[in-house]
Amino acid sequence: MNEITIRVVGIPAPQGSKTLTRYGAMIEASKKVKPWRTDVKEAALNCYSSGALNLPVKADIEFVFPRPKSHFGTGKNAEVLKPSAPKYSVSRGNGDIDKLARSTLDGLSVSAGGSVIEDDCLVVELNTTKRYVNKDELPGAYIAISSIND
Repeated sequence: MNEITIRVVGIPAPQGSKTLTRYGAMIEASKKVKPWRTDVKEAALNCYSSGALNLPVKADIEFVFPRPKSHFGTGKNAEVLKPSAPKYSVSRGNGDIDKLARSTLDGLSVSAGGSVIEDDCLVVELNTTKRYVNKDELPGAYIAISSIND
């Protein structure tokens, strides 16, 4: 199997806790998870349509977040990135990396409505990074799925 590469454009969202409704149903606590999973599913369908994988795989995911306004100058420098602006996202608002991976892998899994892998239990190696966008880059994620060689 060759590597499957997927570029997802959107705002990555962590899959966190569930909330119990008054009717006894469990729903995602965050309203951002569903749109992110949809973005992942659609990007995957556009990039890969050869049937879901049912073998051990490695997943490399690089999450890319929009920069807050505080990373930029003011006035005529409003578009200029400050030298002190960080590369990596450590903001609590962007979520924990493990929860970001959970929502993204679910978006790839047939068992959760995706199309790339049968189930996220097939991911036996996972490498993740989260950073802020570079100039002229859209937020989202870069995903690479490859088979594990024994």
